[in-house]
Amino acid sequence: MAAIIALRYDLDSMARMKFLLDFFPIVFFFIAYKMYDIYVATAVLIIASFLQTSVHWLMHKRFERMHVITLVLVCIFGGLTLMLQDEMFIKWKPTVINWLFAIAFLGSQFIGEKPIIQRMMGDHITLPVHIWFHLNIAWSIFFISLGIINLYVIYNFDTETWVNFKLFGLLGLTFVFVIAQSLYLARYMQVSEENNSDDSQ
Repeated sequence: MAAIIALRYDLDSMARMKFLLDFFPIVFFFIAYKMYDIYVATAVLIIASFLQTSVHWLMHKRFERMHVITLVLVCIFGGLTLMLQDEMFIKWKPTVINWLFAIAFLGSQFIGEKPIIQRMMGDHITLPVHIWFHLNIAWSIFFISLGIINLYVIYNFDTETWVNFKLFGLLGLTFVFVIAQSLYLARYMQVSEENNSDDSQ
């Protein structure tokens, strides 16, 4: 999935490295498909996802939860694709991942003191509590929508179109959503900054 970027937070070299690390399995999948076929691309995706998880552990001495979840699902759906020679399994993987994230985000509304999005971005920006919950719901709806759109592409277009959508479509939709989120949050961030300035006087 696309990574959630923090607002007003300049990407340093480590952040850029993480961005590349998050997306390189999808890029390798795309290249392998263009050079060979969906089954070779699936095998490449499994290997790339394993390398992604391993490299992150070597760099940080801890596992990224999103990488681990993705690796497990890639192994399951990719393994079924290769064993049964049925590409439908790997096509369903983005939908399952996005819907699992949606469930996790929605569950965090009721479990724990903070929604997931606040835990991820709270160190970078300050927002009213109710805005965090609205933002968390927005991400949940977004993940659900991505899963539905992926299914629409699967059942209405050919495999090549789906592979193009997996790289460019999902990434593009995530980028547009993050920009829209930034515009929505800008006014609340300004208010927070003004309040902090008043408190310091």
